[in-house]
Amino acid sequence: MLSDKNKKLAQWAMDYALKNGCQAARINLYSGSNTSFGLRDGKMDELQQASQNGLSLSLYVDGRYGGFSTNRLDRKELESFIKNGIDSTRYLAKDEARVLPDPSRYYKGGKPGLQLLDPGFDAIQPDEKVALAAAAADEILGKDARIISVESGYSDGTDFSYRLSSNGFEGETEHSWFSLSASVSIKGEGEARPSDYWYDSAIFYDKLIKQGIGQKALERTLRKLGQRKVASGKYTMVVAPENAGRLVSPLINAIDGAALQQKNSFLLDKLNEKVGSDKLNLTDEPHLAQSSGARYFDGEGVATERRSVFDKGILKTYYIDTYNAKKMDVEPTISGASLLVLQPGGKDLNGLVAGVDKGILVIGFNGGNSSSATGDFSFGIEGFLIEKGKPTVPVSEMNITGNMVSLWASLVETGNDPRLSSSWRIPSLVFDGVDFSGL
Repeated sequence: MLSDKNKKLAQWAMDYALKNGCQAARINLYSGSNTSFGLRDGKMDELQQASQNGLSLSLYVDGRYGGFSTNRLDRKELESFIKNGIDSTRYLAKDEARVLPDPSRYYKGGKPGLQLLDPGFDAIQPDEKVALAAAAADEILGKDARIISVESGYSDGTDFSYRLSSNGFEGETEHSWFSLSASVSIKGEGEARPSDYWYDSAIFYDKLIKQGIGQKALERTLRKLGQRKVASGKYTMVVAPENAGRLVSPLINAIDGAALQQKNSFLLDKLNEKVGSDKLNLTDEPHLAQSSGARYFDGEGVATERRSVFDKGILKTYYIDTYNAKKMDVEPTISGASLLVLQPGGKDLNGLVAGVDKGILVIGFNGGNSSSATGDFSFGIEGFLIEKGKPTVPVSEMNITGNMVSLWASLVETGNDPRLSSSWRIPSLVFDGVDFSGL
């Protein structure tokens, strides 16, 4: 939690900027800390501890805009910093679209806390953290003669911020996070060196999965032995939940205000049009307590709200901040996604695979890209051939190609297995008739 002394410093900085030539200003005072322990083959390989304190300042001066930041929070030094920032901003070109949001759109407070900070964070001892990373490695080491290397790690951190805008916004955020991971590489056939990983993350230490991470990483790696290409063609594609966000990301990027304003979006002018199948039901749920991504206001201080993003494949909203809204002469919405939830179905990944006669289960994407302007994509994949409802041959060095609108129109089923620790709760996905290139 930021101290009252620091908050008063931010308030002073705001007043000082306004008295020395700014017509408007926005301030973000922030602090945070993070720790990470990395082990290689069960031995300490990397230790990082860091903390940060700083102030970022947005200045609106004579129709011009400048953004500045510093980690030197002495009042005398801030005086020079602010004055120099104001003088520098006067040299910039005018941009009338750079304005603060309408005050009526700000979050006004009064809602219950979102419970995003573990109150016991400081009580967790370093030895305990290292022990978790070591235990993850122990679940792998010595379990198979083909193991080449094992890496495991633990990390955690906290973030705090206090935001002010000169036209009436004031808000605070606090957040903690924890993560435990393991990865392993093994000797395969010939020169092949299959590798894979697994991890868990949580806002609260007690909710972090602390056993089975290493075992899962080893299982995921061993099942890749014998990977090969299979025949090119159209297959039903099942995407595991830990990878499904890769296919959602181009959709979210395409409805971002900057992409729309630059006409670099394949979803430009598609609002209220059907761009996906009836199974594409995506909602932004920013007020779910104890959930990654939850927030009452965005980076501008604008109040968040539950909003439908896609409803039965129909695009229902864009993410447009104040600046890009002014540039496009449209109404602003919100600056970006908070907590995305794709409506789940009734089966987990295994259940979805069981319903596929011939297809490919994708468990990883290896490179590739998607065009923001056209939606055309090409991704490298690895996974398994599905035959009569069972994953059989491990596959790799294959690509999927197509267009994002066509792909999401072919979505036929969603799973019930999103990662609840993620701010993108995307379950397993099933697409019909996807082009795979291999042999």
